Amino acid sequence: MSFEQFLFYFFSVVLVGAAVAMITVRNPVHAALFLVLAFFTSAAHWIMLEAEFLGILLVLVYVGAVMVLFLFVVMMLDINVARVREGFVRLLPVGLVVAVGMMVVMAMVVGARVFQVESPGRADGDYSNTKAIGELLYTEYVYPFEIAAVILLVAIIAAITLTLRRRPDSLYMDPAEQIKVQRKDRVRLIKMEAEKK
Repeated sequence: MSFEQFLFYFFSVVLVGAAVAMITVRNPVHAALFLVLAFFTSAAHWIMLEAEFLGILLVLVYVGAVMVLFLFVVMMLDINVARVREGFVRLLPVGLVVAVGMMVVMAMVVGARVFQVESPGRADGDYSNTKAIGELLYTEYVYPFEIAAVILLVAIIAAITLTLRRRPDSLYMDPAEQIKVQRKDRVRLIKMEAEKK
């Protein structure tokens, strides 16, 4: 067994263990930290596949931004852990069926002819996987890329719409009213007699 194969199996075992621990652990903060570990090991797989750009992007975007956001949300919410524990055993059969179905679909997709592609030649020193990803993304897969961008835009607008509600007890300022204000509305001069000692 070569050192590269050893690293692959090591990162694969850590990745599967982190994914299982993320699902089964009861503390939401620990689950988020196990997800960070899964992202790091996935990035190591990308780097071993000589897709350094995707590996670094996975660490920067998901670990650096998304997981920090998840941790802030999880820590700020008052999650009732007892209620979360109640449904675990009851929903375990459904989760196992979904997990087996996903594994079957993944095996069918990975075994398809689409993924049996020859590795691009890297003999020349001018090869850049970032350039290759960009050319492929903006030529052959430009429509799925634009559809994904529109779906994300709709999701952002929907999230803003769902959370932006007018509450009667919330304090807010109207900029038009602020602009119309004059000095006499805000400042009042009072004449007072000077105090004598």
